[in-house]
Amino acid sequence: MSGRGDVATRRDGRLSLALVCTALAGAVIGSVGAPLITPVATGTHVSLDAAQWTLTVPLFSGAIAGPVLGRLGSGPYRRVTILGTLAVVTAGGLLTVLPLPFAALVIGRGLQGLAIAVGSLLMSVAREHLPPERSASTIAALSVATTVGIGVGYPAVSLLDQVAGLRVAYGLGLLLSAAALVVAWRTLPAEAPGERPRIDVPGALLLALGTLGLLVVIAEPSIWANAWTAAGILAGAAAALAAWTFIERRATAPLVNLRLLGQGPLLRANLAILVAGTGLYLLFSVFTRYVQTPSGAHYGFALPGVAAGAALIPFSLLGFAAGKVAPRLIARFTERWTYTLSVAIAVVAALLFAAGPQSLFVVLAAIALLGFAVGGVFAVMPKLVLVGVPREETASVLSINQISRSIGMSIGSALAGLVLGAATPDGAVFPAQNGYLTVVLWALLPLAVSALIIVRRDPSAIGPPSAR
Repeated sequence: MSGRGDVATRRDGRLSLALVCTALAGAVIGSVGAPLITPVATGTHVSLDAAQWTLTVPLFSGAIAGPVLGRLGSGPYRRVTILGTLAVVTAGGLLTVLPLPFAALVIGRGLQGLAIAVGSLLMSVAREHLPPERSASTIAALSVATTVGIGVGYPAVSLLDQVAGLRVAYGLGLLLSAAALVVAWRTLPAEAPGERPRIDVPGALLLALGTLGLLVVIAEPSIWANAWTAAGILAGAAAALAAWTFIERRATAPLVNLRLLGQGPLLRANLAILVAGTGLYLLFSVFTRYVQTPSGAHYGFALPGVAAGAALIPFSLLGFAAGKVAPRLIARFTERWTYTLSVAIAVVAALLFAAGPQSLFVVLAAIALLGFAVGGVFAVMPKLVLVGVPREETASVLSINQISRSIGMSIGSALAGLVLGAATPDGAVFPAQNGYLTVVLWALLPLAVSALIIVRRDPSAIGPPSAR
C-alpha cells in the first residue's frame, strides 16, 4: 500500500512541477517584448509607438482568448486544448524569429499572447488531478509565475539582444514554447470522457470586441488625441459588452456563467484584482522606468538594459517567496487578511520609494517589496475567486479573472504614461522627478480600495472563515 502511495506522490510531484514549468515558460514568453521595444523600432524601421504593439498585442490576444480556451478546456478536451494552444504559441515564436516584415512580427507576438491564457487551464488541471493540499500550493505557484517570469525574462532577453541581436532574443520565446509543448505532451493526464463542450460563438465575438475596445482606449492613450474617435470606440465596446451580457444570460451553453460570476465573493474578487492591478502596475511602470533614466535628467541611475533587467531579479525572487509563503499565511490568517497584508506591503514599497528615490539601494528594496506584494496578491487570488465554483467552471472563471487583471494592468500602464507625460516640461525629453512621486502617491488610492473590497466580510457568506 505504501509503495502505491509513494508512486502516486511522485506522479503528483512530476505533474505539479510540469504545470509550474509550463506556466513559467508562458510568463517569460509574454514578457519577451518589453525589453525589445527600442530594438524593434530601430531594427524594423518603425516608430516607437508602432513597436509598442509588440507588447500590447499579446496582452489583447491573451485576454480575449482566455474565456474561449477556458470553455474548451473545461472537460474532456482540456489536454488537447492546452497542447493545441502551445503549438500555436510555438508557431508564433517562429514568426518572431524569421527575418519577416514588421507585420509578421506583430502577428507572431499576438499568437504568443495565447501563452498567457493557458495559465487558467493549467490551474484547472491542478484542481482536477492533484490532491487538495498539493493542488492549493501548485495553484499558488502558477499564480505567481508571471512575477517570476518577468525577473527571468527581462535580463535574459536584454542580454541576448545586446550580444546576438533582436531575432536571437526572440528565439528565447520560441525555445521555451517548444520546450513547454514537449513537457505538457509528456506529463498532462488524459481527461475522462464527457460531453463535448459547446462554444457560444456570438458571445465569444461580442466579448472579444468589447474587451478589445476597452483595452485599446486604455492601453493606447494617443487615441484620445481625437476625442470623438476614442468616445466612439468606448461606446462601441460598451454596446458589445451589454449585448454580450444579454446573450449570455439567455444562452443554454453560455461562454461564461454570469449568474455564478455575480455571486458576492467572485464579484468582489474580480473587482479587487482590477483595482489592485491598476495600483500595482502604476508602481511597476515607474520603478522600472526610473532606474533606466539617463544621468542627463539629474535623477535616476542610468542602468543599461541588462542591468535594468537584473534589477528585477529581486522582484521575482520575492514574488516566488510570496507564492511559497501564501498557503501558510492563508491557513493562519485567512485569504482576506493574506490579501490585505500583500497590498499593505505594496503600500510600504511605494512609501519607501517616495522617501528615498536618490538611493539605488532603497529603490531596489522597493522593487523587491513590490515583487513580494504582487506574488502574494496573485497567489491568494485563485482562493478568493474559486469560492463555491464547480470544478467544471474553474478554467472559465479564472479566465475572466485574468481579463480583469489585464484591464487593471492596462489602466495602470496608461495612467503612468499620462502622469509622466504631463510632468514632462515643454521641449524636455524626461519628466520632472516629482512626476514619478506623483504616480507613486496616486497608486496608494487603488491599492487601499482593493484591500477594502476584499477585507469587508460578506454577511451572506456561510462556512468556516477560510472559505470566506
